[in-house]
Amino acid sequence: MDASEPTYFSILRLGACLFVCVPPQLRDVHARALQEAVARRVAAEVGVRGLILDVSALGIVDSYAAKVLSEIGGSARSLGTRAILVGLRPAVAITLVELGVELGHIETAMTLERAMRLLRMRIVTEA
Repeated sequence: MDASEPTYFSILRLGACLFVCVPPQLRDVHARALQEAVARRVAAEVGVRGLILDVSALGIVDSYAAKVLSEIGGSARSLGTRAILVGLRPAVAITLVELGVELGHIETAMTLERAMRLLRMRIVTEA
């Protein structure tokens, strides 16, 4: 993704939850665009109570990207939506701790299923 390319982010709704797949390379300009796109979508949707941000594709999260992810969580919270980060790789988590980055407004879960449980959403499968 380069800065001249139009930005598109996958934001999917399932029930009362929005799922956001964070792109593998989250540069500064794209991080802000993601933040704005998510805030617009959360504000536009009725009945959304959860926002799940999947960062499993991110190999590196710098302090700026972490700050933006935290701000996305803060925006979601101010709009009445709980934000959960999933797919955080161990190396990325260690780097965030070493940098002293706080993800204050966003919870974390190891898997999508755990995030769904935190939001009290059930996964129903047919037998």
